[in-house]
Amino acid sequence: MTVSATKRLGLPACCSAWANAAVGATVLLLLAVGPALGANAPQEAPSELLFIVQISVLLLVGRLLGEAMLRIGQPAVMGQLIAGLLLGPSLLGLVLPNVQHALFPNSSEQHAMLSAISQFGILVLLLLTGMETDLRLVRQAGRAAVFSSIAGIIVPFSLGVAFGEYLPDSVLPDPGKRLVTALFIGTALSIASVQIVGLVVREMNFTRRTVGQVIIASAIIGDSIGWIIVSIIFSLALRGNIEPLPLAASVIGTLAFLAASLTIGRRAVFFIIRWANDNLVSDFAVITVILLIMCAMAMVTSAIGVHAVLGAFVAGVLIGESPILTRHIDEQLRGLITAFFAPVFFGLAGLSADLTILGSGKLAAVTGVIVLIASLGKFGGGFIGGKLGGLSLREDLALACGMNARGSTEIIIASVGLSIGALSHDLFTMIVAMAVITTMAMPPMLRWALARIPMRKEEKKRLEREEMEATGFVPNLERLLIAIDDSANGRFASRVAGLIAGTRGMPTTVLHIAEPKKIETVKPEEDSKAKNGARAETVAARQKQDVKKSSSHNGDKPKQNPEGDLTKAELKKEQAEAEEAVEVVKEAAEQTKKKQKKDEKTDAPVDVTTVVHEAPTAEFIAEEAEKGYDLMFIGLDKTISRGTNFHESVAALATGFEGPLAIVDTRGELNEEPDGKMNILVPVNGTEAARRGAEVAIAIARATKAPITVLYVAARSGKRGGYPVRSRHHEEAILKEIVAIADGYNMSVRTAVLAHRSADEAILRECKRRKNNLIVLGVGRRPGDKLFFGDTAAALLKEAESSLLFVAS
Repeated sequence: MTVSATKRLGLPACCSAWANAAVGATVLLLLAVGPALGANAPQEAPSELLFIVQISVLLLVGRLLGEAMLRIGQPAVMGQLIAGLLLGPSLLGLVLPNVQHALFPNSSEQHAMLSAISQFGILVLLLLTGMETDLRLVRQAGRAAVFSSIAGIIVPFSLGVAFGEYLPDSVLPDPGKRLVTALFIGTALSIASVQIVGLVVREMNFTRRTVGQVIIASAIIGDSIGWIIVSIIFSLALRGNIEPLPLAASVIGTLAFLAASLTIGRRAVFFIIRWANDNLVSDFAVITVILLIMCAMAMVTSAIGVHAVLGAFVAGVLIGESPILTRHIDEQLRGLITAFFAPVFFGLAGLSADLTILGSGKLAAVTGVIVLIASLGKFGGGFIGGKLGGLSLREDLALACGMNARGSTEIIIASVGLSIGALSHDLFTMIVAMAVITTMAMPPMLRWALARIPMRKEEKKRLEREEMEATGFVPNLERLLIAIDDSANGRFASRVAGLIAGTRGMPTTVLHIAEPKKIETVKPEEDSKAKNGARAETVAARQKQDVKKSSSHNGDKPKQNPEGDLTKAELKKEQAEAEEAVEVVKEAAEQTKKKQKKDEKTDAPVDVTTVVHEAPTAEFIAEEAEKGYDLMFIGLDKTISRGTNFHESVAALATGFEGPLAIVDTRGELNEEPDGKMNILVPVNGTEAARRGAEVAIAIARATKAPITVLYVAARSGKRGGYPVRSRHHEEAILKEIVAIADGYNMSVRTAVLAHRSADEAILRECKRRKNNLIVLGVGRRPGDKLFFGDTAAALLKEAESSLLFVAS
């Protein structure tokens, strides 16, 4: 049976083992629960046991066939769809009809249980699609993506609608609503699947290539336009005919919804996600909030008379743009959707299709025409658009091949059409067959076309930079915390933090410290106890000693703590100083953005939160850090005490923050003028800490056009006659790595190598010779009760006349 199953579905021979395993596992599962199913055979009410069995079978078979598809270079979603075909009337119902009917009975009540999950699955799948929609990529791709996406929709859409107008009445669900059916067919034939296209492009390492970006951007634009079209067609289907006023209301409502979502909505979604991340302490709270945002926007689109899928898709776009959406939250949500909702939804789509109708010569011919129109229309439209967009012949060919993948998108559209009666089961099956055929044909065609596209010089340089950024420190920062006071150190720390935040539009929190002298130092054992203690105790402690304002920077005044030491006038003064720091951060961020290339810029402004605190302890910093900061800047008036030690105020803040630190100590020119010009010296020694320091220095120099010198100190050894211990090759390799980072941003840096027994003396000597006014040193925290970065850092704290920026891992 299983061998014939693979032949019926046309699966490659290498998939037969996995198909056999899928069917075999299903049979074993049915044997295990068969007696129970038999006992409940005369069902008068929906069976929870049967529902669990159905879900288990769809998940199991979908997972096994998904594995089979991946192993032959096809997307897993095709395996999940084929799983439904295996379990439905196309195969299991044909070979073992009694088993198939027992597993998936025609009872409307039983079907409603699965249908509910399927309908919600449509929304979360569109949410995931929206989250994968990179609007910045669309802007980078330029006119080629716009032309190819528009032409790639117009040509197949027109052909599909024309084809629908000539379909025989016997195939239509309602001949009186032929236009609505034709519009659904045209839409299903004209949209490419972003997931499938992206899968093949990523597999071929073309995601960041110019043609790869154009292909993905074209699919994104086409997908977005397609869901707008689907929503409008949905409103037509509800009315049954075209009425100018209701149609105009739907179109205007849709445009108004999109305009509001991409302006006010973007800020609102970011604020809500940040608030949930910062204030809710229960597990997976942000994921719950994301799902609520999706449901709310889906209800809005449904209320204005268009389909809820548009709201879910736009919600995904806005959520994906949120800078607070950390990687682990994205992975958790993606895991939930791909592991549960996708196999169930696509499995049910396969169950709804009956490929046995293709045994009819007439319907098989209609299906063949649909496949032909879909392929030629999409290929031709993409090719024309690529030519208009200025692509080369080979790039245009690859674009046209890539646009011919349907897959998940068409299945969702067809499911919507089937659910509202715009498509018959026969037409639904034909569209499913078209989606399977075109999707499985696209990957080998696109691989063949992409393999023949030569790489341009500018592409090579950009790809090298992005490869470096993937493992870099600064490019992977997502959120910053700045602990400052009203001093030159505080202003300079705000400036540097803003320069870093501007590289990726990072949300930033300014913790403005009212009275640094009152900062308390907490012993390590006490701090450990505070971190591991009950959160209730921490909150109670904060209520007694905090004067805090934590909100988006909107000019609100902080509330007076009745037990605090600050008067209202003092609070007002401190808030004004905090707002000055916010402006410094924002101005520096804008300075960074002006220096960025087109493919690096982001629309998101640097959102700044202010917190005014009277005497933050390590305990308070530890709790604040739980909100998810990747780097904390510290800029206090008193940085050091007794020459080589960090002041207790700095040590207290650093003790509470377990992540990377950037500690500022301005001297000389930059102490007198924190906004002045910089001349940077970066000592390196080949360690990861030194590389982090160099990345920060390069980011600063790039935004301010400051000259930068990279210094390697080759330590001398008396036992070797004064020659450096390290080889010349090693020195060159270390410097070459840093130069490559700068070169990726079209920056030039000076390099120097000094042979000296003392690294700090060499650094000070080079600093004096080059007239550097800022030393950026990557360091590592050393164990112990005190904040200590090593002998070199301690010596620089004591002897340096230039300003210091320690980047500590």
